[in-house]
Parts: sequence; structure tokens; C-alpha cells
Amino acid sequence: MAITTPVHHDAPVRHELPGVGEARAYWVDESTLAWPADMFPAMVDAHSLGVRATEETEPRMPVTFGLVTAPEGGARIVDGILDRGPGGTEIPLAIVGSLEDLLGEEAMAAVPALRGYLALSLEDEFGGRSVEREDITLLLAGQLAVVQRTAASTGGWITAFTGVQTWPLLDHLYADAAARDGSAPLGASIGPDGVPTFSLWAPTAVDVALLAWPTGDPTGCAPLIDADPIRVPADRVDAGSWDGRWKVGGPAATAAGIDAGSQYLWEVRVYVPATGRVETNLVTDPYSRALTVDSRRSVVVDLGQRALKPSSWRENLSPVVANDAARAIYELHVRDFSAADASVPEQLRGTYGAFAVVSDGTRHLRSLAAAGIDTLHLLPTFDFCSVPEDRAAQRAPHIPRDASPASRRPQAAITAVADQDAYNWGYDPWHWLVPEGSYAREGRQDGGARVYEFREMVGAIHGMGLQVVLDQVFNHTGASGQEAHSVLDRIVPGYYHRLDAAGNVEMSTCCNNIATEHRMAERLMIDACVSWVVDYRVDGFRFDLMGYHSLETMARLRDALAQVADDAVGHSIYLYGEGWNMGEVANNALFTQATQGQAGLLGIGTFNDRVRDAVHGRSDDTDPRVPQGLGNGELTEPNGFDDRSEETKRADLAWRTDLVRLALAGNLRDFELPGSHGQWARGEEIRYGDEPAAYGLVPTDSINYVDAHDDETLFDRLAYKLPLHTPMAERIRMNTLCLATVTLGQSPCFWAAGTELLRSKSLDTDSYNSGDHFNAIDWTGQDNGWGRGLPPASRNFDAWVVQAGILMREDLRPTAADIATARQQALDLLRLRRSSQLFSLGSAALIRERVSFPTGDFDAPGLVVMLIDDGAGDSDIDPDLDGLLVVINPAPGTVEQRVDALVDRYFELSDIQLEGADPVVKGTRFYANTGAITIPGRTVAVLYER
Repeated sequence: MAITTPVHHDAPVRHELPGVGEARAYWVDESTLAWPADMFPAMVDAHSLGVRATEETEPRMPVTFGLVTAPEGGARIVDGILDRGPGGTEIPLAIVGSLEDLLGEEAMAAVPALRGYLALSLEDEFGGRSVEREDITLLLAGQLAVVQRTAASTGGWITAFTGVQTWPLLDHLYADAAARDGSAPLGASIGPDGVPTFSLWAPTAVDVALLAWPTGDPTGCAPLIDADPIRVPADRVDAGSWDGRWKVGGPAATAAGIDAGSQYLWEVRVYVPATGRVETNLVTDPYSRALTVDSRRSVVVDLGQRALKPSSWRENLSPVVANDAARAIYELHVRDFSAADASVPEQLRGTYGAFAVVSDGTRHLRSLAAAGIDTLHLLPTFDFCSVPEDRAAQRAPHIPRDASPASRRPQAAITAVADQDAYNWGYDPWHWLVPEGSYAREGRQDGGARVYEFREMVGAIHGMGLQVVLDQVFNHTGASGQEAHSVLDRIVPGYYHRLDAAGNVEMSTCCNNIATEHRMAERLMIDACVSWVVDYRVDGFRFDLMGYHSLETMARLRDALAQVADDAVGHSIYLYGEGWNMGEVANNALFTQATQGQAGLLGIGTFNDRVRDAVHGRSDDTDPRVPQGLGNGELTEPNGFDDRSEETKRADLAWRTDLVRLALAGNLRDFELPGSHGQWARGEEIRYGDEPAAYGLVPTDSINYVDAHDDETLFDRLAYKLPLHTPMAERIRMNTLCLATVTLGQSPCFWAAGTELLRSKSLDTDSYNSGDHFNAIDWTGQDNGWGRGLPPASRNFDAWVVQAGILMREDLRPTAADIATARQQALDLLRLRRSSQLFSLGSAALIRERVSFPTGDFDAPGLVVMLIDDGAGDSDIDPDLDGLLVVINPAPGTVEQRVDALVDRYFELSDIQLEGADPVVKGTRFYANTGAITIPGRTVAVLYER
């Protein structure tokens, strides 16, 4: 902050010093610190310091700087005077100009947030040479601060005092030596002789020791040992120069009796800026491969033991998906899958083990796989903070049985125990390399036992013909600082989390943001993903808020996975994520982000919110009933709550229709759409707010979806937006139509679990902590979840009045027959997608060549006609077909549309739909002599040309 000139007073007036309680300075390399220019006035006004100007004291004075070091902490300003603390010193710093001029553009690229900062140098104090590494190591182990003063000749008044962020220096000094490529071991590794070696990266620690509890169980499945630990001091790893790692080697472990299966903690003595002193932290290993219940201790585990390899995992190989553009992804939460499944043994409900038994749930997954789903996306399964793993500590809500569909009582009961029950989505990471223990069956949560359980699940899913994708969360942690669930910050304070200019942890993800642009944070992310592939044989990853990671980090991750993929699973690893542009990293502020339109350069897909919003009419309005979209009645069946003019709604629906057409064509930025007035527009020329509507270079850049675990389910969105009098049969048709907009396109399609069963969460907009009551799935199709009460107030209260009126309508509760109809129609969509390679051409060139939206005198709002022509190029993609026609009519009534480009071509309804679950679609007609199509209302039809 700038120091301003106050009004003159007769007596001195003291002002709070800039920077106190913050960390606004940065240590960048061996001899350079960065100082914010707004805290450095070239000359300081004496009155702003509360100093009366005299003949000896000019009103404006020069300033000097010093680096304050306090090995035990305690440096502070008391009544305007510097107290250096016990053993503290001050090292003069010289101003040497701007940081950019001193470091150069290449070095500044690593610290772009420091552009405009001043450079302060330590070199004068050390005889003009760079400071020795040993000196820096000692300084980094204590408190660091920078003090700014007026020159001694003018009184030496302190004008600013602030802490120092050291992460740039830690990256500069230690990260390359610590082998960001993973070749320098971290965590507990077992040698050929079966003896463990322990390594921890803690470059700012005063000292480190290992606390261990031998168990005598080589699988590490023993429960928590109640005994005094063995304490073994750790040594610094000396590989020519110290790389920041501490090690307890094999001989030391052998001498202490520490072996495979032992439980352990790290004892780290480290200066903690938040407390202002050196703390002794007992902390689990961030590279833990196994844990005891509730993550109390890390466990040494040899993952290569046969005893930890279930037969299903050994024998069921990963299925191969030959064409990523053809992928059909099903998103599922482990506990949702079986918590309410009575066909699963009670002790397995809500666990990994539920995937390995014959049940209603596994039969349903197999039916999805048979129809065309090929990838199962599991919500977070790494160790997270928010669910007690000890079953005895879990609390269950007492849901009143007589509650009405709009009662407040169920949500109140759930809220009362929400943080102690068995339910959470798990987006609050604790340990990234270990399976979550609350999903292991009771008594199988310690050490290698949960490893076995997780592998058993993966083997079972592979046996169903499905690949396994894990939801990964490396953009934040569940805790930071000295909090109980904090690991990283209690080992290397201030390094792993992204800090703002004042030294506070950034929280734009609603949690403690991780800085994966820092080299060892990036390494942890990469090492974790490689471990899941090598040690558990998973097939891909979905990244939460992927835009918080740099394109460079994602490229290194992709390359690291490519090196292990063939041996581990026999195919390339599939990657996609949320490419939202948000937070402190938005608009490439700190690095080139892995966002929509940028991640695709690496072959990494991003969720396409354009088609989602086109179908739903999503907006930021407070009334969830408006605006409608293409999939729920905009213009074609108004619900009466949108007071915009018909002209405005017509234009809006035309725009949303273009978004759907672009998604069907792979969301390619250079795909051209015909307009209503004979003009053509490229996908990137059509707008989506301030951004291009289409951002893909290839069709796999876009993951097309209309619902996911976030926000309301598809059925609930339809409940909000369709007119309340809309019959259930028509709601089912719109459910199918909405799914068709993403299933019948050229990009990977993504379904939320239960969407084919009309799944409802009783209008809950964010069910991450809403318990089994609102989240559990009934695979028998008897109950879709509608009307279980008003959803939790914390995320829904503003909509309760609207929600209550809707939830009370019993005609919105589907019957078992309704759910069965929806399921069969949805499965038909998957069968259609798999019926021809024309639905997944796989390249931008083929899509531009073969996919078109033939024009006509269209007067039917929202009508989509897509032609995929197999005769348009030199090659024959599908030898059985000359072309495909996809027609989507969202209007309630039958539409007849003439398309001149189709005259004298011969299309007939697909065999799948002729023999399928929907009798209405069978009324679709095509007339070759006129090129006219007749399609019933709220219908999606696929026609073949043979």
C-alpha cells in the first residue's frame, strides 16, 4: 500500500505500519528479494510517520531496507522499535532496480505476479557474491521479515515491516535437485530386501524424526497400535547438495525394528509464520500409500504383495475404448451406488465391496455397459476429511416417517449430523495417494486392507466391461496451516498453497487453494496420478477445477502417465476436467491455464457448459423457473414465469439451438453453421457471453453433458421449468430429448448416475452433504427420490417457497412404470450412439466434411436437423449406411419440415427405434420426393440411409 501524506498535526500521530501481520516481500533467488512498489515511496513524508519536521529533519526522507532473521521467531515492532527476537539479526539490503530488469523475462515467467516489484539485493553484505546455500538453509529455518526505514541520517524511522514468502526460493534452490521427475524417492519405499526407507521433503525444517510402531503384520492391516513409538532421527539427503529431503535409511530402520506393515508419523520441527514460533508437528506422510482408520497414522505397505491383489483385479483386464470421441461416461458416487440397495449385503452397502456382488446396482451397470456406457467416473475416492471412517463415530439422522414432501423436518435432521454422518462427496482432500477409508467395509479400513478393497472394486468394474475414471482434486485441500486435517502446511509452511500478495491462502475454490505451479506441489499431483494407474490400474482421471492448473503442469502429467500406461493398463490414459476460467488465476494471470479452448491443445477434454445451458436455459436469476431452454419449453410451451417479449425469447431460443447444433458437431471452433438469413457463422464467431460458443480443435475437446453431480438433476430441472400441468409421459419424453442432445453428438457424452431413471434429489441444488436421504439411488426403479422433503436450507433456503409449491405436487412423482419407460428410452439412445461409427467420426476434418445442418424454410422453434453423410468423402466410414439423419423436435406438437437438400434421398427410421421402447417416435415419416420430415412432438428420431 502507498504511504500517504496526512494532515499536519502539532503532535506526532502514529499509524499502523504497512505490512505488519502480512507477508508482502518475496525471496526470489540466492541474493534477491522482491519488494512491492506500492510500499516503497521514493521519499517518505515525515508527517505520515508521526514525526514533527524540524530543521534537522526534512519533510521528505530517503529509505533503507534490512532482512530480519530470527531463528526461533519473535521478531516484531514494539512502539515503533524493532525487536529482533532471540538470536535475531538484521542483514542490510540494497535497492538494485526493478525485478524485471534484474532477473530478465525468462526468470520472471516463473513469478508473473511479481511484475512491477522492486529488487532488493543481499550481495553487498556478502562481498558482492551470491549467498551460499548453507547460509540460506539456516535463514530459511527461522522467521524472516523485511524492515523499511528512513535513512539513519534522518532518524531511521521504521516505515514498513512485513514477512517474506519463500516459495520462489524453495523452487529455485531445491525442487530441481529433489527431482520433479519423481526419481528422488519420497514417502516409504520397500527395498528388495524388504526393508523400508523413508523420505520427506521439508527444506525449512529445523530437524525431522520418524516415529514408528511395528505391527508384525506385513500387509499393514493391523489396527492402531497403542504403545510408545520408536523414534529415529532423520538425516538430510546429501546428493552433492541438499535437495530439501530428510531420510531414515534402511539400516536405521532395520536397527530400530521398523519393517513392512509398520505404522508411522513424521515429527517435524519447523518455524510456523501463523504462530510466530518453531512448532513440533506430528504429521502423516503426504506420500502415504496406506493409513490407519481416520488417517491417524501412515502405514508402510508393499503394494506388490499377492495378498493385496484380489483375483478379480488380477484377472479382469482394463477394457479398451478405441475412439475417445465415442466415449459414453457415467458419473457415480461410491456411497450413492449401494447405500439404499437392499439386494446388497448390509455390511457392504456404501462400500467398494458393493461393486463385487450381484445386486440390483451391478445388474443396472451391466445393462448400461451392454447398451453403450464404456466409462465409469467415480466421485472422489482418495482419502478425504469430511467423513468419520470409524463406524462407531458416525451419526445417522433420524428422518421422521410422517414428513410431507415439502416438510422442513428431514433436512433439519440431516443438517444436525451432516458433518458426522457417513456422507459427503469428498472434494476436501487429505491424502491423495490412499483410498478413502469410509468406503471400505467395517474392519477393513486399516493399511493394506483398504488397498485390497479398492482393487477388488476396480477389478469388478473392469469385469463389467467398463473403464474406471477417478475424480481428482488437486486445486485445494480440506485444511491448511496448523489445522488438524492439514498435512502439507505443517511440513513446509507457506509453500504448497497459493498465497495472495499479503501472504494469505487463496480461497477462491471455497477451500485452501493448492499452487500446483510450484514444482513440488506439481510433483505430488503427478506422482499421485501415476500411482493410481500403476498400483490400482485405473484408466483415466477427471480433474476438479482444472483451470487452476497450468497447461505446462497438465502436459507433464500427461507425459508421465504415457510412460506407464501400456505396462499398467494396456492403453492410453483418458483425461478431462472442469475448464472454468475463474479465481486469482483467471485469464492466464499466473500461467497459461488448462481451461476450455486451451486444454484441448494437449488432448484433454473439458466440460461443455454451452450445451448444458442451451438445454436448460440456465441463468443467474434468483427464480429457478426462468428462463426456459430448448429442452424444457422455451417459446414452445411457456411456463408463465418469463416476462420477456416473444421476440426476445424467439431470438434466445435460436441462439440456444445454435449451441446445441455446435455441440452435436463436436463443438468445433471452425465448424460453420447456416443462419436464418443465408449467412454462415463459424462456431467461434457465435458468442457465449464474452467467450466463443465453440472452442474445440477436435471433437474430444468437449465433454457434452446436461447434468452432473453439481446443481439439480435433469428431472428436477424439468420440474422447475416445464409448465406444472405437463403430464409425466411428456416429462419422460423431454428427459430423453435432453439426453439425446449430448448422446447423439460427435463428442464424448456424460451422464450423471440415475438420470436415465428420472433421478431426483428433491430439487437440491448442491447435495454434497445432504446425506443418503437425498442422494441414494433406487436401482429397482420404484422410487426416483422425489418429494423427500425440502432440501437443506444452507444451499436452498432462498428457493424454498418455490420448491415447496412444486414438491407438494404428487403428479410430479413418477411411478415405477414411468421410470422403466424413461430407462428404456435412454438405453435406446446409447444403442443408437453405438449403432454407427458415423456418430463418432473422431476428427475435425471428417466432421467438417460429413456433418451438416441442412437449411430450409424453418418456422418450428428449436427444431434441429443434423445430417451425417457417409458419401461425402473418399472413405466409407460405415459400410452399412450411406448416411444418418438426427431430428430433434422439442415442441409439444408434430412438426412437418421440408429440407430441400434431402430431396430424392431415402431415409427410414432406425431399427433400434422401430423396435424400441418409444411408440411415439415410430410415427416419424420421411418423404424422399419432397425431402420432408414429419416428426412427433417432444421426440428425437434417428433415420438411416442404407
